[in-house]
Amino acid sequence: MKRYRVRHTSSSALDWSMAESLTDFSFPWEENAAPFTEFRALWDERHLHFRFDCHDDDIVLPDGADAKERVLGSDRVEIFLSPDLSLKPYFCLEMSPRGDVLDYEAHFYREMNWDWRCAGLSLSAEMMGNRYTVTGSIPLDTLRTLQVLKADSREFYAGLYRAEFSHRPDGSVQSGWMPWVNPQTERPDFHVPASFGILELV
Repeated sequence: MKRYRVRHTSSSALDWSMAESLTDFSFPWEENAAPFTEFRALWDERHLHFRFDCHDDDIVLPDGADAKERVLGSDRVEIFLSPDLSLKPYFCLEMSPRGDVLDYEAHFYREMNWDWRCAGLSLSAEMMGNRYTVTGSIPLDTLRTLQVLKADSREFYAGLYRAEFSHRPDGSVQSGWMPWVNPQTERPDFHVPASFGILELV
């Protein structure tokens, strides 16, 4: 199972150069070259901090009546968290380049509780030409309350993903799906245990 080491920081001003760089996101379900996507994370005594940096020559950001509509139709990055690989439950954060977030609880397979919110989640986003950055933090106490982070462990299950959308010449939108861990499913699907890896606080 793939692992990512989340390094500790004692500084209130995050130095992202201290974090390990994770860039092995891919397009398992198509032959196109995957655009550059970098995930980094750090932790301190109170929070898990994360950052996605994405190159994107065609950022898709549709309008919508609420965050759910806007996020589901847009380019975005995603983090799924779960106490174990039964995915009963698991917790999802889908975050767009303009800072909208769709957070929800789910039970395998695809039983969604759209009313759930991630307590203490802080998020910011920035678009700069042909790239965007999404940065956020989650209280460790939230991860413990959800049983994602166990009292006797510094490891937890997480899925890391990117939804890469682009406009076709006719104006319609092509959707592309980029996981960190290739789940080897026939069709694009992040909502399966095989798409998760392990994040380790070191």
